[in-house]
Amino acid sequence: MNCELNLSCCMISGAEAHRIRGALESVRGLASEIIVVLNEDVADGTDRIAGEYGAKVYREPWKGHIAQKNSAAEKASQPWILGLDADEVVSEELRAEIIRTLQDPSKTSAFDAFEFPRLTRLEGRWIRHGDWYPDRQLRLWKRGHARWGGINPHDHLQVDGKIGRLKSNLLHYTSESLDKMIAKIAPYSQAFVKNFHDSGKRPSILDLGFRPFYRFFRGYILKLGFLDGWQGYFIAWIAGFAAAVRYSKTFIPPKSDKKDTPS
Repeated sequence: MNCELNLSCCMISGAEAHRIRGALESVRGLASEIIVVLNEDVADGTDRIAGEYGAKVYREPWKGHIAQKNSAAEKASQPWILGLDADEVVSEELRAEIIRTLQDPSKTSAFDAFEFPRLTRLEGRWIRHGDWYPDRQLRLWKRGHARWGGINPHDHLQVDGKIGRLKSNLLHYTSESLDKMIAKIAPYSQAFVKNFHDSGKRPSILDLGFRPFYRFFRGYILKLGFLDGWQGYFIAWIAGFAAAVRYSKTFIPPKSDKKDTPS
């Protein structure tokens, strides 16, 4: 369904020539403007592919997820903005729902942003339960009414106004292997631990003993992750293990910038 809207699709990208085409194709004829902020060192042809879809490509040094996404949004000229990642695809159902929504004055006047569920594919299976679904994403907003915030790399959209809800899925074709997911746990835990110490909280043996097991139980049993086969089992366990890593690290005192001097 082609129905070009007063919509800017904003993306940030690294070397994504192997998968960005799907994301761009899914907004062809939907967004009247496509903006891609590309890391300045990318040389795999991502810029050429984006150009094939009429995207405005800007090369910028990497500033972190939050600053990079805000930079892309600031370049938008249309009244509505859709944020999209290179490994995501707007499904036909979501496309039709976005068209209906933005063409309905009662909805565009009542809401300043919209969220919708994201459906992720992991190792050949769509994950429809557990902590990974519905994984609601706040990605469609009225220009000037939201900015990206949070703690890198976990960005989230901060909206000034009322948020509506769409029903259709954004498709997420994650290409991460299980090894990559495991490897991310340690570096991703650093932001959590820093924020924990900066807030003045004290580590608790109750958190360490309870939270990892609850994360597994919540995802695998309460949220029916067991219906997603071995992938659901892995997702629940890695969530529990990540919690164990984060809360274990809170017991390690933060390093001081001052060097010890010999007496």
